Amino acid sequence: MEVDTLPYLDRLDNEALKALVVEQTQQVEHLKLVVEKLRRMIFGAKSERAVIQVEQFELQLEETETEQAVAEEEIEVPASETKPDSKSRPSRKPLPAHLPREVVTHHPDQDCCPDCGDELRNFGEDVAEILEYIPANFKVIRHVRLKFACKKCERVVEAPAPSRTIERGLAGPGLLAHVLVAKYADHCVR
Repeated sequence: MEVDTLPYLDRLDNEALKALVVEQTQQVEHLKLVVEKLRRMIFGAKSERAVIQVEQFELQLEETETEQAVAEEEIEVPASETKPDSKSRPSRKPLPAHLPREVVTHHPDQDCCPDCGDELRNFGEDVAEILEYIPANFKVIRHVRLKFACKKCERVVEAPAPSRTIERGLAGPGLLAHVLVAKYADHCVR
């Protein structure tokens, strides 16, 4: 069985790329079945020839899976749609809604504009959630930072963000402590 080389992927349209991925997927599944069958043969009787065949099929499977991953990347992000300057982060799923929530509101230090001294008006808020562990329970702590703007000079004033245990992380200090103790200390108790 010989692995076909992939055509130049930039020249293919989306339908051709999808067909190529389907073909590669079928080939990967076939190779997985063959490898599994040969492994069963080896388990019954040690045959050097079967071992060599298994290794060859495993290498071929690995090459095919690598080619499939490249083809899938080409389908997901066509070259014409990518923006070289965009800084895209993967989106994070929200914390489960069934968890209890505690809201902590942070107000700015000033009640008036630091530039002109005029009154501030509320125009929004930044919300960040942290998953915290309280023995035998989890809860979500919502940190709400109110945004205020000056009516005259339009300066924005906001409370500084509270520090996090892990930068841009969702875990609070109690949850991290619980995980560390559970992972490294609890196994020594027995």
